[in-house]
Amino acid sequence: MGLLCLVLIVVVVVGFGVSVYNGLVRARNAYRNAFAQIDVQLVRRHDLIPNLVETAKGYLKHERETLEAVITARNAAVNAQATAAAAPGDPAAMQQLSGAENALTATLGRLFALSEAYPDLKANQNMMQLSEELTSTENRVAFARQAYNDAVMGYNNKREVFPSSLVAGMFSFGPAALFQPDDPTQRQAPQVSF
Repeated sequence: MGLLCLVLIVVVVVGFGVSVYNGLVRARNAYRNAFAQIDVQLVRRHDLIPNLVETAKGYLKHERETLEAVITARNAAVNAQATAAAAPGDPAAMQQLSGAENALTATLGRLFALSEAYPDLKANQNMMQLSEELTSTENRVAFARQAYNDAVMGYNNKREVFPSSLVAGMFSFGPAALFQPDDPTQRQAPQVSF
């Protein structure tokens, strides 16, 4: 009878450990999937920007440095996105991605502010359509970022609460980083008005 109780206790403890481990794996996969959704929207955003710059080029011949700044910021954001996609949740990669996206948002804001001074550009059908698509994409990025941050919070909560923290520590489930703007002024999508 004592042996049966011991076996039953071992089975319950092992079953509990397996259940907790599987829950941690599911939570980690959920935040990785949520990051993949951000990745899709960032690719869309990064693909729209060269078209926007090309449309604006003819009108903004004298504003070359702003256009070059947008392209430079876009390239830095693409590189940061690739780094973050290789390690979703890694604090350094997420901070680099956040900084690069903030810089890109700031340069796009300058481009849109500059385009206000060019009525022909403002009325250009391509520019209006690209601006509308970019605004829509910015909203999608915001929703994807929110879903990712929710998944990260769920994962981090799961790995930090007792007794899950014991299993998380044994199997090296590290913390995941949120994806948030570094600069509080960058907490909103750029205003686009054409």
